[in-house]
Amino acid sequence: MRFFSDNAAPVHPAVLEAMAAADSMDTAYDGDRWSRQLDGRFSELFETEVRVLWVPSGTAANCLALGALCQPWGGIVCHAAAHIAGDEAGAPAFYTHGATLIPVDGPGAKLTPDAIREVAGRIRPDVHQTQVHAISITNATEYGLTYSPGEVAAIGALARERGWGLHMDGARFANAVAHLGCSPAELTWRAGVDALSFGFVKNGGMNAEALVFFRPELAAPTLVRRKRAGLLLSKGRYLAAQLLAMLDGDLWLENGRAANAGARLLAQAAGARLVFPVEANEVFVRLTAEEAAKLRGLGFDFYDWGVGEARLVTSWNQGAEAVKPLAEAIAAL
Repeated sequence: MRFFSDNAAPVHPAVLEAMAAADSMDTAYDGDRWSRQLDGRFSELFETEVRVLWVPSGTAANCLALGALCQPWGGIVCHAAAHIAGDEAGAPAFYTHGATLIPVDGPGAKLTPDAIREVAGRIRPDVHQTQVHAISITNATEYGLTYSPGEVAAIGALARERGWGLHMDGARFANAVAHLGCSPAELTWRAGVDALSFGFVKNGGMNAEALVFFRPELAAPTLVRRKRAGLLLSKGRYLAAQLLAMLDGDLWLENGRAANAGARLLAQAAGARLVFPVEANEVFVRLTAEEAAKLRGLGFDFYDWGVGEARLVTSWNQGAEAVKPLAEAIAAL
């Protein structure tokens, strides 16, 4: 009864079957028949021409994307709670060869155009200060909130106006799309997103994420960066096979819906304990130390999140029956 992270969820059987089916001799690196299908399959999903690179982690996807959008002397506006700011050990600076993160606050880990304008307005347009080159937003956010297509488009319009790139960290992109009921295209390139880190590991994958470029010209230099970073795996077909399996029959979306449904049941049980609305598969609740200890004593595993709060995360395989015991335990506190 573990609810501390969807990173720890099991691999979906369809993904394992696809990897087994790819277990035969083929071209190395990304020249295999599975990797060669990625651009076409993702272009169909997003209703536009895209270039797609497989990478083995979300950190790699985020930072390679930022390297494509920001020069070493530039700045990247992000939320202060963003994964790239607090949980990637300085990887954005490493991959970009020195770019600076410019953190901005906002409720629920969301950015707004006004907040971005305010922080950018404090930067003098001279050689003495780091100039903004890109914006990075997370959908769903680190606190489980989603940006609607309109909210993304407002930030995208600002980015276009200033000549900045726009990156979306979509570690839980499936959960955001499932909650909003929009198309992947509406939430990304049609709203001005240039690059998307499309998360699969949290959603049933094993070790494959998709870096999607809606500006195809960004892919060529990133292929070199991926190699230089030691991320061009010799047997890349196993990563490509995972991504293709998740696209088949919209399994990625089905899994996102399942995880969201479990989170909604926990939210109903939590009631007034909720810290944020539940719009994806993360539930933040107020718990005293004694209450948290009681839940753990019953066999439930989760992270404390600051003082008097806890984070509960549901996964693709945790349906109503799996979350029911925790929901009942929370309601009984």
